[in-house]
Amino acid sequence: MKVLGIRFCKVAKAEDAQAIAAVLGENGLGLKTTNMGQSEVFNGAVFPVGDAPLGEGSWIELWPTDENMPEMTMLQIVVDDSDAFAERAKEKGVDVKGPDDAHGERIYYIAGAGGFPIAFVSKVK
Repeated sequence: MKVLGIRFCKVAKAEDAQAIAAVLGENGLGLKTTNMGQSEVFNGAVFPVGDAPLGEGSWIELWPTDENMPEMTMLQIVVDDSDAFAERAKEKGVDVKGPDDAHGERIYYIAGAGGFPIAFVSKVK
């Protein structure tokens, strides 16, 4: 069992998510963003870290809220085998939700202290 990356995900009001993206990107720190097919409307931003292809490694995600994505902050841990991590967590008494398979990934969810959402994900085998 191995951790492959960390993702920070923030879903906020569109103007707030866009302002955070601007500070991280060209108007601030200069981090490179992945092209999200931007138009006049802010659709989100993903800032990959390092040279790993998108879907692997670490990154920062910023998304505008909508009817399917409520305002939240989440930690996502990218692992080599989310099923094995889920089994270990369950053996230790952690309340694990999932899995959900989406976007080629298997995702499990747990609540950290204070209800802080944490997900751990791996590629679907």
